[in-house]
Amino acid sequence: MDYVAGLRAASGLPSVAVAQAWLDRADSAAILDSHAARGFVRSVRHKPRANATPREAAPGGMTDPAWRAGFARLAPLGLAFDLQTPWWHLGEAARLAADFPDTRIFLNHAGLPADRSPEGLAAWKAAMARLAEAPNVACKISGLGQPGAAWTIEANRFVVLTAIDLFGVGRCMFASNFPVDSLCASFAQIYRGFGTIVADFAEPERDALFRANARRLYAIVNDDV
Repeated sequence: MDYVAGLRAASGLPSVAVAQAWLDRADSAAILDSHAARGFVRSVRHKPRANATPREAAPGGMTDPAWRAGFARLAPLGLAFDLQTPWWHLGEAARLAADFPDTRIFLNHAGLPADRSPEGLAAWKAAMARLAEAPNVACKISGLGQPGAAWTIEANRFVVLTAIDLFGVGRCMFASNFPVDSLCASFAQIYRGFGTIVADFAEPERDALFRANARRLYAIVNDDV
């Protein structure tokens, strides 16, 4: 965040930032206090421990008492949380959202629907539907690239439209996941793809997905963004 502060001093951008914080570490409280003291930090991120496949039964990191103790500090500091976890841990995320209803959670990468088989997508959709019941969760539609394959509208249309259908237009936003997704497409290709997928949406809905929701949910006030 010192680096980001330097960029802001030089150019005024980025307007806001998501900071890293390891919620289960002994210094978690001090780190979160430091982030909260910076007016441009809106949210923090810490990938909770996750199983490699949905077949594993071990509980994920969102059930760890130390991790949850760190998470509990967010709302009093005015911080949200950016969550990256595979869809088979979204049941834990739903319980987390219910236990901390005053904490805004941003689900990153639409719950990571890596398995695009009919069975994989059905399981992903069911997990997403459960999480979408929590009103304090919003969904970032991003990171949809697949290893060894180009980003295409055909490959991603179902994921995009299902996420929007479950969470509603008001709790979804498009995001680039750059530079990682440059492995499968250019920035322009990805956003043109999003645009084509929602071409039939009303203009206010399209504006919400591409711009207005991010400004509202992350409290972005810089007119340059």
